[in-house]
Amino acid sequence: MSHLISENIHVIENDLEAIHAAYHVADFALEGRNERDQNRLLPFAEIDLFSQKGLGGIRIPKKFGGAYVSNKTLAQVFRIINKADSSVGQIPQNQIALLYMIDLMGTDEQKTFIFNEILQGKRLANGGPERNTKDTKTLNTTLRIENGRYVVDGEKFYSTGSSFADWLAIKAVHPEGHVVLTIIDRHATGVEVTDNWNGFGQRTTSSGTVKLNHVAVDPLLIFDERKLSAGPTYRGAFSQLMQVAIDVGIAEAAFADTLSAVQKARPIVDAQVEKASFEPYTLQEVGKSAVLLDAAILLLDEAADYLDELDQLVQVSEQQAALASIRVAEAKIYANDAALQISEKLLELGGSRASLSAHNLDQHWRNARVHTLHDPVRWKLHTLGDYYLNHKLPARHAWI
Repeated sequence: MSHLISENIHVIENDLEAIHAAYHVADFALEGRNERDQNRLLPFAEIDLFSQKGLGGIRIPKKFGGAYVSNKTLAQVFRIINKADSSVGQIPQNQIALLYMIDLMGTDEQKTFIFNEILQGKRLANGGPERNTKDTKTLNTTLRIENGRYVVDGEKFYSTGSSFADWLAIKAVHPEGHVVLTIIDRHATGVEVTDNWNGFGQRTTSSGTVKLNHVAVDPLLIFDERKLSAGPTYRGAFSQLMQVAIDVGIAEAAFADTLSAVQKARPIVDAQVEKASFEPYTLQEVGKSAVLLDAAILLLDEAADYLDELDQLVQVSEQQAALASIRVAEAKIYANDAALQISEKLLELGGSRASLSAHNLDQHWRNARVHTLHDPVRWKLHTLGDYYLNHKLPARHAWI
């Protein structure tokens, strides 16, 4: 049975509880999804429920009080929620990926503090990549020491979930030149969060701007990112697994809506059939979508299973870490195609009626198109080719 840490926050103790909690959040998120999407209303109540159900801490190690559910369960949780609302589903993935990084970099004291915060229902969001830099890894944000205290200055964009956060994860350049991850109180003096994300998809993820003006940082909450490259890890594959699950969830939602839309559509006159669901070409396209979706789900599960195998090891090799990235990349390619192609076919097969704003069926394609821009599959394909043909191991970062 779950127990309570505070009046409203449950601590999930096993995989089955996590899946049940995900369905509760999904049902609630689905109710107001269209209104939120069309009016850009942030899902505060839905994210609160996610925290109250204890889903934010499901991958915290057992020694720190978490359930440490399997990667396969984690992927299923994200599929369930993203099928209901992929904006809600995208928000917590950064938190879970960041907790994994903290587990790799942190001392027991640091991990105990952060993990306890999460288990008590607090939320962690990222201050995302910066704008107007040569690439997403380039940083202008700085950590300095002034009068014996650490302060951060900078500006971040793509800061998914920042409006819902209690803590912000901010990458900055240390005075000695290396990159550190700082965890900053969202309500500290000098922190300004602005929900100015205006993408045509994933509209309610609060992926806007975080400004940091001389923000004080607790030395306990500074993590040296050089530790991430001290040895092989599969943090990139772990982070990407959730991105795959997001896309699969979108594809599942689009496929379900396709079946419903075709039942309501009128047949083409030339088909000479009673219902659109009898049209031979429609049957063919729905069949293609079903196979593509099934393949994406199977590849996601296979990749998650491999990460679960690695979770049992004390240390992984370079080759094992590389294979983790390869398997997740293969899943990502199919998930990408399933989300985009099925959501586009939904509109075609649903006919003119499917384009009416009242039905909001275009949200699946919009969400898929925006989310899949994060880590384009053209580079996944390049990585796969280089791996199989030239035995080149994938790059080690959060996007592979």
